[in-house]
Amino acid sequence: MTATHNAHTYTLGDRRVHRMGYGTMQLAGPGVFGPPRDRAQAVAVLRAAVEAGVDHIDTSDFYGPHVTNQIVSEALHPYRDSLTIVTKVGAMRDSAGAWLPALSAAQLRSAVFDNLRHLKLDVLDVVNLRLMFDVHGPAEGSIEEPLTALANLQQQGLIRHLGLSKATADQVKQARRMVPIACVQNHYNLVHRTDDALIDELARDGIAYVPFFPLGGFTPLQSTVLDEVAKHVAATPKQVALAWLLQRKENILLIPGTSSPAHLQENLASASLDLAPSELERLDALAGQ
Repeated sequence: MTATHNAHTYTLGDRRVHRMGYGTMQLAGPGVFGPPRDRAQAVAVLRAAVEAGVDHIDTSDFYGPHVTNQIVSEALHPYRDSLTIVTKVGAMRDSAGAWLPALSAAQLRSAVFDNLRHLKLDVLDVVNLRLMFDVHGPAEGSIEEPLTALANLQQQGLIRHLGLSKATADQVKQARRMVPIACVQNHYNLVHRTDDALIDELARDGIAYVPFFPLGGFTPLQSTVLDEVAKHVAATPKQVALAWLLQRKENILLIPGTSSPAHLQENLASASLDLAPSELERLDALAGQ
């Protein structure tokens, strides 16, 4: 565990980005499906994030589907040169909103072009391959065919950098033998710590790790210890959980999402929260709880 506050930026592909980014998932409707309740507020939150210095936005055309990317382009296009937009392919939604794998070469190509069109871009900064061998979590399976399809699109100049999402450690190794990997985006937070060794390995090689569900996702983090530490440092439990991630390792980039301007400011303030070694030690003990 790193017990000192790390630098505020890290490398993502060929860019240096602030480690506190923004994820667009919550800008869609309930269950990440359909339009938001308040589109104007969704646009306003995105603009506020960028005005506050956020230069790393995580999105996907299967959020909505299409909804969040259309909101991103409405709010931010033409984009600032400093803004890095990361998207994901490999999944799709059916008419009822269920998540389905979409890993064939034809499906991946279609998804890349959908992202380009809805984001109003000529080239995508980073595309993460979301591995959908199991809808509920990481599962082993060869990634050669889908990653080769994306590498071909990269060679055509449509993608700058490639990453992985919902990948096992073995799949990360397989991918890195095939192409340079800019980032890995997996489920990780204060209590869900499966990727501890992977994070350290990626950090040694200068590769970003981007945890999704940093606050627990659909089952928010709840812990008496977290509440006590938050009270001690005069912060919210969510802020402490995010600050712990930033101090966990220097290669961790955060993308907490919200449709609320107030929650946005609360999340961004986490980047300036410095937890003491004794507080980190208490929080570390929550692993697996």
